Amino acid sequence: MHLINSHLFKSLVVGVSLALMTGTLSGCANNPPASNATVGAQTNTAANNDNSYNEYETTNEAVNFLGGSAETIAKLMDKAFADYGRPNAYIEGEEAGGAIVLGVRYGKGELVTKSGQRTLVYWQGPSVGWDFGGDAGKVFILVYNLPQTDLIFQRFAGVNGSLYFVGGLGMDYLRSQDIVVAPIRVGVGLRLGASVGYMQFTRDKSYLPF
Repeated sequence: MHLINSHLFKSLVVGVSLALMTGTLSGCANNPPASNATVGAQTNTAANNDNSYNEYETTNEAVNFLGGSAETIAKLMDKAFADYGRPNAYIEGEEAGGAIVLGVRYGKGELVTKSGQRTLVYWQGPSVGWDFGGDAGKVFILVYNLPQTDLIFQRFAGVNGSLYFVGGLGMDYLRSQDIVVAPIRVGVGLRLGASVGYMQFTRDKSYLPF
Protein backbone atom coordinates (compact mmCIF):
# COMPACT_ATOMS: atom_id res chain seq x y z
CA MET A 1 0.00 0.00 0.00
CA HIS A 2 2.86 2.30 0.81
CA LEU A 3 4.53 1.49 -2.54
CA ILE A 4 1.32 2.24 -4.43
CA ASN A 5 0.91 5.57 -2.69
CA SER A 6 4.54 6.41 -3.45
CA HIS A 7 4.06 5.50 -7.09
CA LEU A 8 0.90 7.61 -7.35
CA PHE A 9 2.67 10.51 -5.69
CA LYS A 10 5.57 10.37 -8.14
CA SER A 11 3.16 10.20 -11.08
CA LEU A 12 1.24 13.19 -9.74
CA VAL A 13 4.45 15.21 -9.35
CA VAL A 14 5.55 14.40 -12.90
CA GLY A 15 2.13 15.32 -14.26
CA VAL A 16 2.06 18.65 -12.48
CA SER A 17 5.59 19.44 -13.64
CA LEU A 18 4.69 18.68 -17.26
CA ALA A 19 1.60 20.85 -17.00
CA LEU A 20 3.61 23.77 -15.63
CA MET A 21 6.23 23.39 -18.35
CA THR A 22 3.55 23.25 -21.05
CA GLY A 23 1.87 26.39 -19.70
CA THR A 24 5.16 28.25 -19.52
CA LEU A 25 6.13 27.35 -23.09
CA SER A 26 2.67 28.23 -24.32
CA GLY A 27 2.84 31.62 -22.60
CA CYS A 28 6.20 32.31 -24.23
CA ALA A 29 4.81 31.38 -27.66
CA ASN A 30 1.70 33.51 -27.28
CA ASN A 31 3.55 36.51 -25.83
CA PRO A 32 6.80 37.04 -27.78
CA PRO A 33 9.13 39.58 -26.23
CA ALA A 34 8.66 43.14 -27.48
CA SER A 35 12.38 43.72 -27.39
CA ASN A 36 12.62 44.55 -31.11
CA ALA A 37 10.04 47.33 -30.91
CA THR A 38 11.50 48.64 -27.68
CA VAL A 39 15.05 48.62 -29.00
CA GLY A 40 13.85 50.29 -32.22
CA ALA A 41 12.09 53.07 -30.32
CA GLN A 42 15.13 53.58 -28.10
CA THR A 43 17.39 53.69 -31.16
CA ASN A 44 15.20 56.29 -32.89
CA THR A 45 15.09 58.41 -29.75
CA ALA A 46 18.84 58.20 -29.35
CA ALA A 47 19.33 59.11 -33.01
CA ASN A 48 17.02 62.11 -32.69
CA ASN A 49 18.83 63.22 -29.56
CA ASP A 50 22.20 62.85 -31.29
CA ASN A 51 20.98 65.05 -34.16
CA SER A 52 19.46 67.80 -32.03
CA TYR A 53 20.41 70.17 -29.23
CA ASN A 54 19.18 69.85 -25.68
CA GLU A 55 18.00 72.84 -23.69
CA TYR A 56 21.21 73.15 -21.72
CA GLU A 57 23.31 73.32 -24.90
CA THR A 58 21.18 75.97 -26.58
CA THR A 59 20.86 78.06 -23.42
CA ASN A 60 24.60 77.97 -22.89
CA GLU A 61 25.28 78.94 -26.53
CA ALA A 62 22.76 81.76 -26.42
CA VAL A 63 24.12 83.14 -23.14
CA ASN A 64 27.69 83.07 -24.43
CA PHE A 65 26.72 84.74 -27.70
CA LEU A 66 24.08 87.24 -26.63
CA GLY A 67 25.37 88.02 -23.17
CA GLY A 68 22.93 89.40 -20.65
CA SER A 69 20.95 87.50 -18.07
CA ALA A 70 21.20 83.73 -18.19
CA GLU A 71 17.91 83.53 -16.28
CA THR A 72 16.10 85.62 -18.89
CA ILE A 73 17.46 83.58 -21.78
CA ALA A 74 16.57 80.37 -19.94
CA LYS A 75 12.94 81.53 -19.68
CA LEU A 76 12.76 82.04 -23.45
CA MET A 77 14.36 78.64 -24.01
CA ASP A 78 11.80 77.05 -21.69
CA LYS A 79 9.06 78.52 -23.86
CA ALA A 80 10.66 77.44 -27.14
CA PHE A 81 11.33 73.88 -25.94
CA ALA A 82 7.81 73.59 -24.56
CA ASP A 83 6.37 74.67 -27.92
CA TYR A 84 8.64 72.88 -30.40
CA GLY A 85 11.02 70.58 -28.56
CA ARG A 86 14.68 70.18 -29.52
CA PRO A 87 16.14 72.25 -32.39
CA ASN A 88 18.57 70.60 -34.77
CA ALA A 89 20.37 73.83 -35.73
CA TYR A 90 20.82 77.42 -34.68
CA ILE A 91 22.02 80.69 -36.19
CA GLU A 92 24.25 83.24 -34.50
CA GLY A 93 24.26 86.62 -36.20
CA GLU A 94 23.67 90.32 -36.19
CA GLU A 95 20.91 92.38 -37.73
CA ALA A 96 19.69 95.93 -38.04
CA GLY A 97 16.21 97.17 -38.65
CA GLY A 98 13.36 99.20 -37.35
CA ALA A 99 9.83 100.22 -38.14
CA ILE A 100 7.23 102.84 -37.61
CA VAL A 101 4.32 101.00 -39.21
CA LEU A 102 6.56 99.86 -42.09
CA GLY A 103 10.14 98.73 -41.69
CA VAL A 104 12.92 96.57 -43.06
CA ARG A 105 15.24 94.09 -41.38
CA TYR A 106 18.66 92.88 -42.58
CA GLY A 107 20.91 90.31 -41.02
CA LYS A 108 23.96 88.12 -41.42
CA GLY A 109 24.99 85.07 -39.45
CA GLU A 110 26.26 81.53 -39.34
CA LEU A 111 24.03 78.45 -39.37
CA VAL A 112 25.39 75.70 -37.13
CA THR A 113 23.99 72.17 -37.22
CA LYS A 114 24.35 69.50 -34.57
CA SER A 115 26.78 67.63 -36.84
CA GLY A 116 29.06 70.67 -36.75
CA GLN A 117 28.40 71.94 -40.27
CA ARG A 118 28.61 75.72 -40.55
CA THR A 119 27.01 77.79 -43.31
CA LEU A 120 27.02 81.55 -43.89
CA VAL A 121 23.49 82.94 -44.24
CA TYR A 122 21.91 86.34 -44.89
CA TRP A 123 18.35 87.37 -44.21
CA GLN A 124 16.07 90.29 -44.91
CA GLY A 125 12.41 91.10 -44.86
CA PRO A 126 9.74 93.67 -44.16
CA SER A 127 8.03 94.20 -40.85
CA VAL A 128 4.58 95.78 -40.87
CA GLY A 129 2.67 96.79 -37.76
CA TRP A 130 3.02 98.62 -34.46
CA ASP A 131 6.76 98.23 -34.24
CA PHE A 132 8.09 101.51 -32.89
CA GLY A 133 11.76 102.31 -32.70
CA GLY A 134 14.92 101.04 -34.28
CA ASP A 135 16.89 98.05 -33.18
CA ALA A 136 20.36 96.83 -33.96
CA GLY A 137 22.20 94.01 -32.31
CA LYS A 138 22.79 90.32 -32.00
CA VAL A 139 20.24 87.63 -32.75
CA PHE A 140 20.25 83.94 -31.83
CA ILE A 141 17.87 81.86 -33.97
CA LEU A 142 16.69 78.37 -33.04
CA VAL A 143 15.98 76.21 -36.10
CA TYR A 144 13.60 73.25 -35.94
CA ASN A 145 13.03 70.34 -38.31
CA LEU A 146 15.68 71.36 -40.82
CA PRO A 147 16.36 68.20 -42.86
CA GLN A 148 19.27 69.70 -44.82
CA THR A 149 21.12 73.00 -44.62
CA ASP A 150 20.16 74.34 -48.06
CA LEU A 151 16.47 74.31 -47.07
CA ILE A 152 17.13 77.28 -44.80
CA PHE A 153 17.30 79.42 -47.95
CA GLN A 154 13.64 80.28 -48.31
CA ARG A 155 10.97 82.57 -46.90
CA PHE A 156 9.59 82.07 -43.40
CA ALA A 157 6.34 83.81 -42.52
CA GLY A 158 4.80 84.37 -39.13
CA VAL A 159 4.14 86.79 -36.32
CA ASN A 160 7.06 89.17 -35.95
CA GLY A 161 8.04 91.58 -33.19
CA SER A 162 7.84 91.14 -29.44
CA LEU A 163 5.36 88.32 -29.19
CA TYR A 164 7.37 86.93 -26.26
CA PHE A 165 9.26 89.62 -24.40
CA VAL A 166 11.28 89.02 -21.23
CA GLY A 167 13.85 91.31 -19.65
CA GLY A 168 14.98 93.11 -22.79
CA LEU A 169 14.88 90.03 -25.03
CA GLY A 170 12.20 89.21 -27.58
CA MET A 171 11.37 85.93 -29.32
CA ASP A 172 8.93 85.07 -32.08
CA TYR A 173 8.22 82.17 -34.41
CA LEU A 174 8.28 82.00 -38.20
CA ARG A 175 7.42 78.95 -40.25
CA SER A 176 7.76 77.40 -43.68
CA GLN A 177 5.91 74.08 -43.83
CA ASP A 178 7.48 71.93 -41.09
CA ILE A 179 10.57 74.09 -40.59
CA VAL A 180 10.34 76.65 -37.79
CA VAL A 181 12.76 79.41 -36.87
CA ALA A 182 12.65 81.21 -33.53
CA PRO A 183 14.75 84.40 -33.44
CA ILE A 184 15.79 85.67 -30.02
CA ARG A 185 16.73 89.32 -30.35
CA VAL A 186 18.57 91.77 -28.16
CA GLY A 187 19.50 95.33 -29.04
CA VAL A 188 18.64 98.97 -28.71
CA GLY A 189 15.16 100.25 -29.38
CA LEU A 190 11.74 99.47 -28.01
CA ARG A 191 9.45 97.20 -30.00
CA LEU A 192 5.84 97.04 -28.96
CA GLY A 193 3.05 94.66 -29.87
CA ALA A 194 3.12 92.10 -32.66
CA SER A 195 3.77 92.89 -36.28
CA VAL A 196 3.30 90.64 -39.27
CA GLY A 197 6.24 90.08 -41.59
CA TYR A 198 8.63 87.42 -42.83
CA MET A 199 12.30 86.52 -42.98
CA GLN A 200 13.89 85.62 -46.30
CA PHE A 201 17.14 83.67 -45.91
CA THR A 202 19.60 83.89 -48.82
CA ARG A 203 23.10 82.72 -49.67
CA ASP A 204 24.17 86.20 -50.75
CA LYS A 205 23.60 89.65 -49.33
CA SER A 206 20.52 91.38 -50.68
CA TYR A 207 18.94 94.75 -50.04
CA LEU A 208 15.59 93.82 -51.56
CA PRO A 209 13.32 92.67 -48.72
CA PHE A 210 10.25 92.16 -50.92
